[in-house]
Amino acid sequence: MKDSIKSFLNEEQDPKAVEKITAKLQDLLMKGEEIGYIGVQKKPAITVFPDSIVLTNKRIILCEPKNLGLSMDFTDYAWEDIAGTFVKENILGSEFSFSTKTDIQVSIDYIPKTQARKIYTFAKEQLELLKSPVAAPAPETMTGPAAEIVAPAEPEIEEVQAEEVTDFAEIIPVAQSGYRFEKQHPEEEPTPLQTTPQPTGETSEQLFEKLQNYKKLLDNGLILQGEYDALKKEILSKM
Repeated sequence: MKDSIKSFLNEEQDPKAVEKITAKLQDLLMKGEEIGYIGVQKKPAITVFPDSIVLTNKRIILCEPKNLGLSMDFTDYAWEDIAGTFVKENILGSEFSFSTKTDIQVSIDYIPKTQARKIYTFAKEQLELLKSPVAAPAPETMTGPAAEIVAPAEPEIEEVQAEEVTDFAEIIPVAQSGYRFEKQHPEEEPTPLQTTPQPTGETSEQLFEKLQNYKKLLDNGLILQGEYDALKKEILSKM
């Protein structure tokens, strides 16, 4: 077995499927792109060419074999376009799903539970990296004789007379930790800012399942498109 695929066979992945995928992805990976995890479907019935999901440090790639495995369709989504990820554990494997910022819902089912959890964890880590990028290191300070030559002169500090503040509302921050204060009723005392977010009472998995139920009602003609769009917008705001 090739050493390049051994690291992706820890959770019962199909070796043949992983080998075929890695061989085809060699020409598709971008500069600096590395494969982090590969998940492979495991359906109850015998599947010669299962679907797979590949997670790299730059994107999610869905791999769907076609023409009896002679060709393969690849669909990728950059991490910058991912709005949220979900995992739903069923009796026969798990379903991994994600939504994009353009309201596209994508899912792959019959993923073994251990693989689905690893996929979900890797996806969360990549999304967290986007929220908190690593700061660039500060430039090193030169020492020795060369520093005396190139060291810039200290800038002159101009003294500015501070103006008297007559309205304390001017020094109150506009936004703190995601909350916005608006002075709507000057005669009333401002409501203290909330420092602790209120729990919604529902997990992301429950909200995603509720969205799927609303979609079924729409498809069966039990609710109108406008009602579905309003419900969908409300659920996505809680995720």
